[in-house]
Amino acid sequence: MATSTTASPAAPSDGSAVVGEDGLGRCPWAAAHPLNRAYHDTEWGLPVRGEQALFERISLEAFQSGLSWLTILAKRPAFRAVFADFAPEAVAAYTDADVERLMGDAGIVRNRAKITAARANARAVLALREQGGLDALIWSHKPERTPEPRTAAEVPAHTPASHALAKDLRSRGFRFVGPTTAHALMEAIGMIDTHLLGCHRRGSSGLHPAAAPERP
Repeated sequence: MATSTTASPAAPSDGSAVVGEDGLGRCPWAAAHPLNRAYHDTEWGLPVRGEQALFERISLEAFQSGLSWLTILAKRPAFRAVFADFAPEAVAAYTDADVERLMGDAGIVRNRAKITAARANARAVLALREQGGLDALIWSHKPERTPEPRTAAEVPAHTPASHALAKDLRSRGFRFVGPTTAHALMEAIGMIDTHLLGCHRRGSSGLHPAAAPERP
């Protein structure tokens, strides 16, 4: 992992945005480690479209379950290498021997249930092509309103919209897609904006900053 050469800014006691040495406010989770900071500033919350890109996000969010996102970010190059850049056709064709191969790869999270879930989810992605596709399904759950959190404590862990998305995905054969994971996916791909109001990336999703918050 990369390491910072400068002191990490102190997080405000109220959980509001952290102002870094560059004078920019950021969500507290992104303030300390440079990998988190780069992801926050250049990717998180930007709209993501397209089957392969969304399959990668679903897969990584599933692998993150129970772990820190920093762990997944550090291992993302290895994940992309062993999962064929998350091409659904390739992952769907993985055999049990491939699963065993991945279980022996220290570059990724070696969790059998999550690895087999990635394979099952790839097959579910292919099946969805006859029903409009993964992109259409996921984005059909975009809520009309987005949260407007001032502090980290005001960011919901799940919402009615994430419950509905998780239920829809599970009904189509997806695994490791509970309401919390679905909510994290919605945040990551810009379906909702949970950058804090004091964060310089607030509004980067293109969602209206004055939208009324969705209540859990």
